[in-house]
Amino acid sequence: MSHVSPPHLLYVAWGFPPSRSGGAYRLLATANAFVREGWDVTVLTVPREVFLRSTGVDPSLEDRVDPRVRIERIPFPHDETVLDLRQWSRFRAHAPELWNGWRGWRTARVFPEPRYGLWRTDLEAAAARIHREHPVTLTIGSGNPNVVHTAGFHLKETASVPFVMDYRDTWQLDMYSGRRTLSDRHPGAQWERRLVSAADEVWFVNEPIAQWHRELYPEAADRIQVVSNGFDPEFVGEVARPRADRSAGLVFGNIGTMTSQTPIPQLVDGWLTARERGDLEDARIDLFGYLGHQGDDEGGVLSSIARAADGSVRYRGPVSKAQISDVYSGLDVLILPLGTSRFMTSGKVFEYMATGLPIVSVHDPVNAVSDTLRDYPAWAPAASLRPTDIADALSRAAEIAAAQTLDDRRAAREWASRYERARILQPVAQKWRARVTGSGAL
Repeated sequence: MSHVSPPHLLYVAWGFPPSRSGGAYRLLATANAFVREGWDVTVLTVPREVFLRSTGVDPSLEDRVDPRVRIERIPFPHDETVLDLRQWSRFRAHAPELWNGWRGWRTARVFPEPRYGLWRTDLEAAAARIHREHPVTLTIGSGNPNVVHTAGFHLKETASVPFVMDYRDTWQLDMYSGRRTLSDRHPGAQWERRLVSAADEVWFVNEPIAQWHRELYPEAADRIQVVSNGFDPEFVGEVARPRADRSAGLVFGNIGTMTSQTPIPQLVDGWLTARERGDLEDARIDLFGYLGHQGDDEGGVLSSIARAADGSVRYRGPVSKAQISDVYSGLDVLILPLGTSRFMTSGKVFEYMATGLPIVSVHDPVNAVSDTLRDYPAWAPAASLRPTDIADALSRAAEIAAAQTLDDRRAAREWASRYERARILQPVAQKWRARVTGSGAL
């Protein structure tokens, strides 16, 4: 009886665990989903030390990687993040502006993506080496950064290996304005067109973003698909029993990185409005997460909190994934504050729904996340970002929370189970296995 080797996925993912970036969960789940569907999986990523200088690390995430996943960490040229002057070249130390210009020129020649483009050379060499050692059946590049797609493009060009472009962030679409950021003549736009033309599939996280790209690349429209984000049950834990002391004061909470696009000032305005009219007098808000992507509080979260002079809004700091289920169990209502964009689908919303807790949407109804939450049983959307509308939504969520039972939460979790990552990614892995092995129709 002959032995049939499993198909081999080369998964190119810059922010793979232990990176603490929001996209790390999709990367982790995708690698695990494919290995569980019988694939050999090799992850091509960067050394752990890179994250210490950029996104930060969450060691608990690395423990969640399926032990059958092989991880290749190859060098990443990140001289820009080296702040120790003793490690600088003489050229950089004596003429830093000239060095920056030279570095940018050199990067643009290799791949037109600042900070990341120079990685292309190492990526292509590593992909070719891995393919020689263990022939690759499929390559998936999960951007951001976009340079990850060059590994799959290279194997497609040199060895006819199919490849998929998985976008978590878009390259040319400004998510907030809806405008295209590059002209047709820009090297980045030319590279994206070349990549999309060669890709076997291109994935986006929601339909508005996918449709925008179908209109930009009509010749690739049938290959542009939606692979939604979702939640990981092991991170959320079991549905928590409602707190016994809710009557003493409800606890609202938000978990996630807060930037200048996160409407925390508007949330505080709405909160104070509700309290001024006699609602939520005994309640409080606990805000968990990082302040800005670089820890610089770019959104002025702390100054917004200070406006709640009664201490009813508190900043509680970041939370690791290992602790997050405990945090959820201590909350009665979840707050979802998002910047305004019809293209916006927060990855956090799926995890929020998995808790079964009431969710207050503090964002413009135009956001794509509204479509995701539309029929969630415990949703309290703000009609706008005006203080009175946010106050109304907060008060409505408080009413839901005060009456919510464990069975209510379990019913909400059951409704949300359609968004479990395994349910989203398992069919994708099965479909591609059938395609590359010829074991079934695509």
